[in-house]
Amino acid sequence: MTDELTREGTLRELQTEHGVLRYHQAGDPDAPPLVLLHGSGPGVTGWRNYRGNLARFAEHFNTYILEFPGFGVSDDTKLHPMAAALPSVSAFLDGIGLEKARIIGNSMGGVVATRFAIANPDRVERLVTIGGMGRNIFSPSPGEGINLLTDFVEDPTRERLIAWLNSMVFDQSLVTEELIEERLALALEPETLAASKRMYGRGVLQAMAKAAEKSNEAPYWAMLHKITAPTLLTWGRDDRVSPVDMMLLPMRTIGQVEVHVFPNCGHWAMIEAKTAWEATVISFLTREA
Repeated sequence: MTDELTREGTLRELQTEHGVLRYHQAGDPDAPPLVLLHGSGPGVTGWRNYRGNLARFAEHFNTYILEFPGFGVSDDTKLHPMAAALPSVSAFLDGIGLEKARIIGNSMGGVVATRFAIANPDRVERLVTIGGMGRNIFSPSPGEGINLLTDFVEDPTRERLIAWLNSMVFDQSLVTEELIEERLALALEPETLAASKRMYGRGVLQAMAKAAEKSNEAPYWAMLHKITAPTLLTWGRDDRVSPVDMMLLPMRTIGQVEVHVFPNCGHWAMIEAKTAWEATVISFLTREA
């Protein structure tokens, strides 16, 4: 099946009131639906996050990889990418006719999936996150990987991209020339770079931090007790973007929660611990209630 699942062969389009959402689909249409939500960063796409996992999940689920607006694949809304991502999940599920689904989210996609599960408990059957969810307890915030991402956004050079990519993984041999060139090409496209600056520009992050201090609205991590779906937190022990202490809060406040930490693994557990991560997640998603 792996050879059959190409980017072009799985790519689909959905017209919405805010533009075209693009996504990848594979698996039996009659199988339970599974939606994969990607992370952020220079040159990221849903396909690049999950292309190595799609065939494995498609053996069990009707699997969708949603491409968030603002990352060079789906139409850009000109909003902050996080602000555009959350409503795009509802628009996507509504547009393809899904009342509910199992959802996996990596990093930013994990936060989006979490916020969606808080706001729409009846639409999430099971929730899996890969890093990202929660808040720093012992480690500095933002994490090293976020600071390196900001450095790239402020001065988008090949060297800064490499430094950021190295922070994403434990095994830095995974940062190949092919990966660097693939990510750099998309990251430097004007619209994609502009969206990255709306999200990770140094001034933007500072303004968001100040706004959060003054806001009367509870942060999403204070609402984790509202998640009713069985939840699996997966984490790389050596994550330098979302340090593993971030999972302590969701581990204690989500009602039906399990945690799996992968050793010698960074922020991309679905890539770096691929076989073990897939086995763990599929077992959780297919287990009878």
